[in-house]
Amino acid sequence: MRKQLLISIFLLLLVACQAPPPPQAAAPHLLLATTTSTQDSGLLDFLLPGFEKEYSVFVDVVAVGTGQALKLGEDGNADLLLVHARAKEDAFMAAGHGVRREDVMYNDFVIVGPGADPAGIGGSQDAAAIFNRIAQRGAAFISRGDDSGTHAKEKQIWAAAGIEPAGGWYISAGQGMGAVLTMADEEGAYTLSDRATYLARTLEGTELVILAEGDPILFNPYGVIGVDPAKNDKINGELADQFIEWLISLPVQERIASFGVDSFGQSLFVPDSQPWRER
Repeated sequence: MRKQLLISIFLLLLVACQAPPPPQAAAPHLLLATTTSTQDSGLLDFLLPGFEKEYSVFVDVVAVGTGQALKLGEDGNADLLLVHARAKEDAFMAAGHGVRREDVMYNDFVIVGPGADPAGIGGSQDAAAIFNRIAQRGAAFISRGDDSGTHAKEKQIWAAAGIEPAGGWYISAGQGMGAVLTMADEEGAYTLSDRATYLARTLEGTELVILAEGDPILFNPYGVIGVDPAKNDKINGELADQFIEWLISLPVQERIASFGVDSFGQSLFVPDSQPWRER
């Protein structure tokens, strides 16, 4: 009897050891709708693994123009947004689509084109005057044409120049920043780019050069927005808020400040969160 009991216990233990472990809950996902500039510059690949590791979460990125990112948020199809069109961001918040907005960083826009500079725009800092000259010369210009933050800035400069761009010289691509830079390079055309994406492209051999920079109108701030969880029961408002706190924290702001220094001797983005400014 004792022997049979020991055999039974042994068999039970053997079955228990061979039984599959209980299923574990899948790691949560956070959907970040952002701009092509944060993606094409390499910043997200540089930053996001740190958050994913610290919080045991996956961050799914949808990189589109700022207008499209804001629309995803308005429709409740994203947890949070990282964008760069301040007037549109303020309108988004005023309409109650977001529950929190924080400054994150800034850089600037630059006007780039072929080194031969057929429109002769080099040497000027007046962006509106430069756009006027490009239009007067009928020099090829590639526009994002995608309701992005860069496109919004471009339209602001055309308005300041008093010009409604049209004609064969003006090409509306409807593409992201990286694709537009490739088109401009191939066509020997001018375009407006955020500095970070342009510099990242120089590592791939673009022949475009910076021909104009420094005008205050070219300032380019970025903000992060938590989407209102009431829009969709799948929105993870708590995790989105943790991401915002993480992104604006001093350690991550220091990471942003270091991004690009090794390759370009300068940071591609300047930290600008409230904790960073208050330090």
